[in-house]
Amino acid sequence: MKDNHPLWIRPKINPSSVIKMNDIFNKYQLNTVCNDALCPNRGVCFAKNMATFLILGQICTRNCAFCSIKKGVPPPFDLNKEINNIIKAIKHLRLKHVVITSVTRDDLPGFGSIQYGQLIKIIKKKFPKTTIEVLIPDFQGEKKSLLKVIKAGPDVLNHNVETVPSLYKIIRPKANFLTSLNILALTKRINKHLITKSGLMVGLGETFTELNYVFKELKKIHCDIVTVGQYLQPTNKQIPVRKYYQIKEFAIIKKMLKDLNFDSYSVGPLVRSSFNAKYLLIQAKKNQYGN
Repeated sequence: MKDNHPLWIRPKINPSSVIKMNDIFNKYQLNTVCNDALCPNRGVCFAKNMATFLILGQICTRNCAFCSIKKGVPPPFDLNKEINNIIKAIKHLRLKHVVITSVTRDDLPGFGSIQYGQLIKIIKKKFPKTTIEVLIPDFQGEKKSLLKVIKAGPDVLNHNVETVPSLYKIIRPKANFLTSLNILALTKRINKHLITKSGLMVGLGETFTELNYVFKELKKIHCDIVTVGQYLQPTNKQIPVRKYYQIKEFAIIKKMLKDLNFDSYSVGPLVRSSFNAKYLLIQAKKNQYGN
């Protein structure tokens, strides 16, 4: 990752933790979005034995302009091996909250939803006290695919809208804002008790008015948790940063979310969708149920 960020946007590096966790991932032949997407919080999360597992291989069928994950035609992958190794890693790391995401697999039947469902069920069986959060692709808006994930019983269903509608053609050319919004809305209509979550990046050319519009749309569909962080160009192959938000501007965004009364939210330069995921879930439950 490029190191020309403002002083208030400097990732914390913990080399020993990164080495230790990567040794575990290599041992179990696992992928993480932390490494593949060059997340700036790797040092912080790895020091806490936390990571977000990346399933369905490492090759994405989409071409989002902000993402450093490899794009192209995915090779075959061994789902059983992937599941077994994730189970081993959960046990090794003694995880109480597991976050699972994937590359987008438009080439698969069900767009990967079948595999999500299988993995969730096995984790629940092996670790009944561990909460499960899934960060899913849009499944091309297909309800029956979404149902496979919801019926498996995750504790949190996350789908990031990523940016404001006006920037989709540039930032997410193979995606659609309304499709993403509808995935979250459908989830609540299918299971009103399932906690939903979404996230955005700032610094891509959006305005405060556009951000507030997206927040209001998320509130309308009863999204429970929202995360907002600064976009940081992973490598020179991704779209450049248009603006670095200052701390006072993040405070404005935080007030927008507070005024809309979301159950839980996280806003800041290095906030990412899965950062402090367990805490955000606890906060959402506390605000919903008062315990």
